[in-house]
Amino acid sequence: MRIPEFVYTTYIRTTPDKLWHALTDADFTRKYWMDCTLTSDWKAGSRMTMERGGEIKNDCVILESDPPRRLSYSWVSIFDEEMKKEKPSRVTYVIEPRGEMVRLVVTHEGFADDSKTLPSISSGWPMVLSSLKSILETGKPLIIDPAKDA
Repeated sequence: MRIPEFVYTTYIRTTPDKLWHALTDADFTRKYWMDCTLTSDWKAGSRMTMERGGEIKNDCVILESDPPRRLSYSWVSIFDEEMKKEKPSRVTYVIEPRGEMVRLVVTHEGFADDSKTLPSISSGWPMVLSSLKSILETGKPLIIDPAKDA
């Protein structure tokens, strides 16, 4: 049985360049990504880490980087022993200008049939992306407690 991919589409009142910055700037990611810092040089083949509180939560590799249109990276959750053993899944952002807003489509795919990662990201992504939309449109992220809300 094939596990379905996770797809999330949202429209954000911003520009492609501002959205790209929000997705790739370590200091900015911490503001909306449940206090997680995403660090990389964002070039294909480079490592990207997601760190919170001095601990790396996800270890990733940039697969594709086409600013400000498309970004893709592998995803391995290393904070959990079972998830750490899974094959890497893949996250892809597609950014499309739509007048005064941007259409953002996030696809997370490539899960094993018995994936523990899929249920985890299925609740996490909507919170992160809603907070991203909020901060870009209002200047304020959502207040998300990863211990309670994720």
